[in-house]
Amino acid sequence: MADTPESARPALAIAGEFTIFTASALKEQILQTIRQAEMTEVEIDLSNVTEIDSAGLQLMILAKIEALGRGKNIHFTRHSDPVLDLIDLCDLAGFFGDPVLIRSKN
Repeated sequence: MADTPESARPALAIAGEFTIFTASALKEQILQTIRQAEMTEVEIDLSNVTEIDSAGLQLMILAKIEALGRGKNIHFTRHSDPVLDLIDLCDLAGFFGDPVLIRSKN
């Protein structure tokens, strides 16, 4: 976990697979980031996620619910292409409420 000076939000950057194979370890990191955040805004950077499946998506939903339950707002930022593809496929951009650019498929 690192603080990002420009936003002053506690941040966690997820890199590599965000899948069932990494879900257990990532779940603990995400929940710890939310619990330890002294501010109400928490940021998770997804720019280096190379693969995501339904387990990763479930962790994103869990993080959103956990943060709200603790009176905090979680922001997923810098979505990688695999993350954008899954959010688009599941039509969940509105649920997360973070600005994302969903590309049209031609």
